[in-house]
Amino acid sequence: MFEKVLEKIALALDEGRIRYMIIGGQAVLLHGEPRLTRDIDITLGVTVEKLDVVLKLAKGIGLNPLVDPETFTRKTMVLPCEDPQTGIRVDFIFSSSPYQQQAIERSLSVKMGRSQVKFASPEDLIVHKVFAGRPRDLEDVKSVLIKNPKIDFNYIRNWLKEFENVTEEPLLVRFNTIVKESGTTSP
Repeated sequence: MFEKVLEKIALALDEGRIRYMIIGGQAVLLHGEPRLTRDIDITLGVTVEKLDVVLKLAKGIGLNPLVDPETFTRKTMVLPCEDPQTGIRVDFIFSSSPYQQQAIERSLSVKMGRSQVKFASPEDLIVHKVFAGRPRDLEDVKSVLIKNPKIDFNYIRNWLKEFENVTEEPLLVRFNTIVKESGTTSP
């Protein structure tokens, strides 16, 4: 069910030449332990100035916006939609930050049906999850660390340090605690 929705989204975004990566629970399913997830989170490599283009693509593949896109999306940078056939929620997240652009470049392609679906790398998924910091996210980080022993710890720590300088959140401490709890070894 999710694969079909991911496939049609990937085909539409590729056709529309919109760079993207799948993050959240769907990326955890690829890089970590299986878990229940009811939605698809997609970071787009465009700003909200491309809202009309994304709306047209979403509607073209049968996704219905769940909010008034003009007000909600322009305020939050998120366009929540739903696939009425499956009830799957799809959140399009607009971004053009240098970090997000690099993360999209580093995304991994996975064949699904007729498309190559782009997923966040394990490292970028960890950066997103540590930044979010919710208990579920931190458990996801642990599972991704365990399943990916060749993870690039320096890349993760460099970005967390960058974000820590801006947010003043203890992101490196949070990450290092999870590394220790997971039993993985890091340089």
